[in-house]
Amino acid sequence: MPKNKDASARTETLEVDGERFAITVSGQGARYDWLTGPNKDYGFSLEVQGATKFTFPREFHVSQIKSFLDDIDPETGYLPD
Repeated sequence: MPKNKDASARTETLEVDGERFAITVSGQGARYDWLTGPNKDYGFSLEVQGATKFTFPREFHVSQIKSFLDDIDPETGYLPD
C-alpha cells in the first residue's frame, strides 16, 4: 500500500511481543511500520480489494503482526527471500 495521504486514514501504535508498530488503516487496507525493528522503514501492508471503508478489530492486527514476527529471520531482521 503506497504511503500517500488518505484523508480517512487513521494511525495508531500497537505493541505486540515487545515490538511496536505504527498501524495506518485506510479504505484500501492497513500498513504496519515496524518502529522497533532493526531495519529502518521496514514493515508490511495488507490490501482489501474493492474496499472503500474497512475496519480491523484489534485482534486482527495482533495476529497479523505475530505472523510477521514469526517469519522474520533473526540474523537479518528481514523476511526470508
